[in-house]
Amino acid sequence: MALKITVIGTGYLGATHAAAMAELGFEVLGLDVVPEKIEMLQRGEVPMFEPGLEELLRKHVAGIEGSTGRLRFTMDWAEVGAFGDVHFVCVNTPQKHGEYACDMSYVDAAFEALAPHLHGPALVVGKSTVPVGSAERLAARLAELAPAGADAELAWNPEFLREGFAVNDTLHPDRIVVGVRGERSEKLLREVYVTPVAEGTPFVVTDFPTAELVKTSANSFLATKISFINAMAEVCEAAGGDVAKLAEAIGYDERIGNKFLRAGIGFGGGCLPKDIRAFMARAGELGADQALTFLREIDSINMRRRGQMVEMARDALGGGSFLGKRVAVLGATFKPDSDDVRDSPALNVAGQIHLQGGQVTVYDPKGMANAKRLFPTLGYADSAAEAVRGADVVLHLTEWREFRELDPAALGEVASSRVILDGRNALDPEAWRRAGWTYRAMGRPTA
Repeated sequence: MALKITVIGTGYLGATHAAAMAELGFEVLGLDVVPEKIEMLQRGEVPMFEPGLEELLRKHVAGIEGSTGRLRFTMDWAEVGAFGDVHFVCVNTPQKHGEYACDMSYVDAAFEALAPHLHGPALVVGKSTVPVGSAERLAARLAELAPAGADAELAWNPEFLREGFAVNDTLHPDRIVVGVRGERSEKLLREVYVTPVAEGTPFVVTDFPTAELVKTSANSFLATKISFINAMAEVCEAAGGDVAKLAEAIGYDERIGNKFLRAGIGFGGGCLPKDIRAFMARAGELGADQALTFLREIDSINMRRRGQMVEMARDALGGGSFLGKRVAVLGATFKPDSDDVRDSPALNVAGQIHLQGGQVTVYDPKGMANAKRLFPTLGYADSAAEAVRGADVVLHLTEWREFRELDPAALGEVASSRVILDGRNALDPEAWRRAGWTYRAMGRPTA
């Protein structure tokens, strides 16, 4: 008999996972506690921009003409308990207010609500990023609360989604990691992921703590790589070197590789910053804080980049006050191909300049609505040209393809002053200079 799957929490991770499971051929029931979210998903609409996700949803959501009908949504925990063989928990684990630690309240609430409805054998699979040690505690709670007792098993299966590539990352993952305690859990998860495994995706079986550590370790490594090249950019600034050429040269070493070596204003978003902070906090609780003190410096280098971009803009305007100066900011999201503005370096820089008296106008291809909600006092434009009109300096802060393809000459016609600061080292300096612009980027020579 074919497995039935439930997905608890239909935010960014959950909505993508539910649609992908339906695409892999399973009957799927998604649950959320927010009525508006459920209504939206039932119409085949997603509450965020993610390339390909809405099309995938519409292909499978029951009630939509021409769909497979394999995907439904509910707010009823009893229905979820009765329906599913495998329950994926995909709820949010934000940073606790005022501290570094992870807020487990949503995960705990999901387990407390689901467990009493598990009357027969079931596998609950955590996908949320949690502090190491959480699975052990949750497995005990599950067995305690579920009428099925020990037949309600737990597994941990971390997610590795990249915003902008989430659909592909779910259907064709670069690895599948499962933390299990028994053969039954492993067998069920091999059944769930039979298609990607048949395509050659590695299937890594671990214990609970290792599975919990994989995501935070991976994110810490990426954060380290980004902050490393940004630290090198600071050295290049001081020594007159070119960080882009430096990155190219070290990237040819296959032990290092060229990915995540583009210097700029640093990382943001809903994962990397909060994950490395929660990792440090958990290491402290375990008495292993010395092992992760380097992450404090990684975080510090990253946050410093934002202030350095503000100072670079001040220098470009003559070194004085921002008062009365018009600043165009291209980009609001923390990365391209997403509408996510959580902890966005671009918006942080825009906000700092605005607070110091600058007249800031922002344009982003997809993040405008979210940016306006977060920073309602900034100015917003409907196009790059409109944002740049009358600007004394232009800041390129999110590397959308649209910005890389801008015509520097045409943009120069509407700017008050042809000065561009490339906070992502993603534009072609020669093309901008040929069009009469002063081009500056972090860690690179002025000419």
